[in-house]
Amino acid sequence: MTILYKVHQNLYVNLTNKCPCACTFCLRQTRDTMGESDSLWLKKEPTYEEVIADFANFDMSQYKEVVFCGFGEPTERLDVLLKVAQYVKETYHMPIRINTNGLSDLIHKEKTAHLLEGLIDTVSISLNMPDSKRYQELVRSKFGDISYQAMLDFARDCTKYVPHVVLTTVDTTLTKEEEQQCARICEELGVTYRIREWEG
Repeated sequence: MTILYKVHQNLYVNLTNKCPCACTFCLRQTRDTMGESDSLWLKKEPTYEEVIADFANFDMSQYKEVVFCGFGEPTERLDVLLKVAQYVKETYHMPIRINTNGLSDLIHKEKTAHLLEGLIDTVSISLNMPDSKRYQELVRSKFGDISYQAMLDFARDCTKYVPHVVLTTVDTTLTKEEEQQCARICEELGVTYRIREWEG
C-alpha cells in the first residue's frame, strides 16, 4: 500500500481515495500510479501512526517539499493531515503543500482555512474554470452548484493564513479566453495563477 511516494524532487502523502468530485480529466481514471509509486489505490486509509512510520523509509534530505496529494482529496482527512503536517514541521522543518479541490468547507460543513495557519506553506487549489456552470460540468462535484463559490471563498480565506495560495487550471480543458478570465479572478483574489500541463 503506497502512503508516501516521490514525484520529481518532492515527497507526496497519499491519505485517502475519497473525493467529492469526479473530474472529467482526473488521472486516476486512466492510471494507477504517479511518480515513483506502486498503486495509489489504498486497501484502507492509513492511520497517523502508519503515515509517520513510513517517513523512516525515506531520506528526507533528498526532498524539497512534502505534498499532500494522492488518489483522493487530502482534506477529506483534515484531522490526520494536520497532525502529519505538524510532525513534518517539527521533525524535518520542511515546506508543506496541499493540492486540493478547495471544497474542504463543504466536506466539513464549516470554515477550515484557519486550521492551516503555521503548518501549511502552500495551498494549490483547482480553479479549473472561470464560471460556476462550466466548473460543475468539468468537476462534477457531489455538492452541486454551490461548489464553485465555496472553492473561491476557501481560496480567499487561505490568503489570510497560508503564505502561498495558487489557483490552477489544466491546459487541455479550457480556451485561451477562459484562461485570461481565470487570470483575472486570481488577480482579484490576490493569488498566483498557474496553468498545469495535463499528464495523461
